Amino acid sequence: MNIYLIRHGRQNSSLCNADVELTEEGYLQADLLGKRLAAYEIDALYSSHLIRAVRTAEVINLYIRQQHNIRENIAEISFGDLEGRTSEYIEEFFADFKAEQMKLEEDIPYPGGECGLDVFKRAMVTMKEIIKSDKKNVAVVTHGGVIRALLAGLLGLDMSKKFLFGNSLENSSITELVYDDKYNRFYLQRFNDFAHLESHPELLRYSW
Repeated sequence: MNIYLIRHGRQNSSLCNADVELTEEGYLQADLLGKRLAAYEIDALYSSHLIRAVRTAEVINLYIRQQHNIRENIAEISFGDLEGRTSEYIEEFFADFKAEQMKLEEDIPYPGGECGLDVFKRAMVTMKEIIKSDKKNVAVVTHGGVIRALLAGLLGLDMSKKFLFGNSLENSSITELVYDDKYNRFYLQRFNDFAHLESHPELLRYSW
C-alpha cells in the first residue's frame, strides 16, 4: 500500500494555525498537485477537517474522483496559547519555550497545546483505518506537524527529533509511505516532493 501524505495548499493567513481558506496560490498548488496525482491511481482520499486541508482535497478530487473522507484526528498539532498569534508575538512572548523546543532534547508540548506524541497517537487512528482497508494508493491531505509526528513515530525515532524532517515542508508537497502488511512496517519512500511546483517559483515557500 502506498500512502501519500500531502501538506495542504497555502492558506490566506500567516497567523499560527488559523482555520482559514486557501489563497489563490494555494488553489493553484492544489490544482497542479491534482493533475500530478491523476496518474497515481489514487483509490481513497482523506483530509483533516480544517478548511485549508478540505479545500486542497476538494481540488485534488476534481482529478481523482474518490470519496472524500474527513477525519478530525489528522488535524494540525494544537499550538495552544500560540494559536492565532503572529510570528512576531510568538518570538517575543514565547522565546524561552521556542529555544527549549529547538534543543530537540524533549517532546515538549506547546503551552496549553499538544506534543508530538499526542499528535502521533490520534493520527494513528486514521492510519490504522487506512491500512485495514483494501485500498492500494491513498492520498491523505494533512499538515506539517502531523507529517513530522507520523514520520518520527512510524520510523521509531524519538519524537523530540521530529523537526529534523525538513527545515520547511512545501505546501502541496508529497511524502510517500509504503506499508508492508507482511511485517506490519512502514517505509519512507520519499519526503517533501514538490516537483509539480518547480516551474512556478512564486508558489514556493520562500516567496511567501
